[in-house]
Amino acid sequence: MYKVKVYVTLRESVLDPQGSAVKSALHSMDYIEVQDVRIGKYMELTIEKSERDLDTAVREMCEKLLANTVIEDFSYEVQEVVTK
Repeated sequence: MYKVKVYVTLRESVLDPQGSAVKSALHSMDYIEVQDVRIGKYMELTIEKSERDLDTAVREMCEKLLANTVIEDFSYEVQEVVTK
């Protein structure tokens, strides 16, 4: 079994109004050292071992459903879960 951590972020060229709002809020709370904020998504998938290639399957999931590849980038980490 695998645990896959998926990170989805807006591309650098895409404006992030939610990030700008958080940055403004932090500045109003006197955290003026914060230079930029980008908001993203984090997901954890638990996937059983199968005949299918794991990297190919996760990439397809991200491209087809988990990320809007027009405006978002994604990355992921795979951990094998050891069960006793």
